[in-house]
Amino acid sequence: MRLLVTGGAGFIGSHFVRTLLDGGYAGHERTRVTVLDKLTYAGNRANLPASHPRLEFVRGDICDLPLLMSLLPGHDAVVHFAAESHVDRSVESAAEFVRTNVGGTQTLLDACLATGVGRVVHVSTDEVYGSIAEGSWTEEWPLAPNSPYAASKAASDLMARAYWRTHGLDVSITRCSNNYGPYQHPEKLIPLFVTNLLEGVPVPLYGDGRNIREWLHVDDHCRAIALVLDKGRAGEVYNVGGGNEQTNLHITERLLDLCFADRSMVRRVADRKGHDLRYSLDETRIREELGYAPRIPFEQGLADTVAWYRDNTDWWKPVKHPGDDAGTGSREGKRS
Repeated sequence: MRLLVTGGAGFIGSHFVRTLLDGGYAGHERTRVTVLDKLTYAGNRANLPASHPRLEFVRGDICDLPLLMSLLPGHDAVVHFAAESHVDRSVESAAEFVRTNVGGTQTLLDACLATGVGRVVHVSTDEVYGSIAEGSWTEEWPLAPNSPYAASKAASDLMARAYWRTHGLDVSITRCSNNYGPYQHPEKLIPLFVTNLLEGVPVPLYGDGRNIREWLHVDDHCRAIALVLDKGRAGEVYNVGGGNEQTNLHITERLLDLCFADRSMVRRVADRKGHDLRYSLDETRIREELGYAPRIPFEQGLADTVAWYRDNTDWWKPVKHPGDDAGTGSREGKRS
């Protein structure tokens, strides 16, 4: 099998690629992988093995139709991670999110149809559902995105569905809860807070910290994507939840403990515009149809993640402080 992975140098995409190449997904021990990544600030070639014999890396843009038309022939399937994903950046400027997430997805789907690629998995987010006060979202829940990022992902989901319904493209959609783990860009909540604390910099906590998210280790998420790739139904959506809910305040307190910092390191900041209060996914479908269940307990995964950032300053300091040769800058950044 030959697989194209878009956005494969990013946090989640690179974990999927590394695990596949390491034999982590049954049936893919011989699968060859082509990674297509634009290498924006969120993509990092160092996230991938430098010279694996089953890996080809192509630097390029999913909005580049001629590139896709030349690259896709011979591939059996696509796993589509490539996206602009940081909510705060979308609030500041939405144009690149629409271009990449909507236009890029449409361009990719057109290229798949034209070149005869038979299978596509489109990786999305629970944020397309909006905010839910109680209960959990099923896959049939109406989409009600509240940020420009979430709106662009909802539009890309609908584009994928339309290509299934109109053209018969074998495409499935996954919608996951908040991910965490090694190699996550330090603009996101957990790595931002951990790296700030390791540098002795206060952490910026939005509002009262009562916003609730489900948390899912990236390894569990990628196992779910592999299952959907192999067994998911065409035109179907699969929620991939973490099975736990945590307030941002609780996450902050656990990170303070794991980094041996006290509460004086928390700086309250004005809440984000349109900040969703609570996310919660009903993942009955993927559990019952595909036999999925998360394996990594949150407390263990969080502790392991903090330890990884503590041990890998040579990876995250250049990412967090680009252009700072010493890697000793103290900018606070923004949380996700």
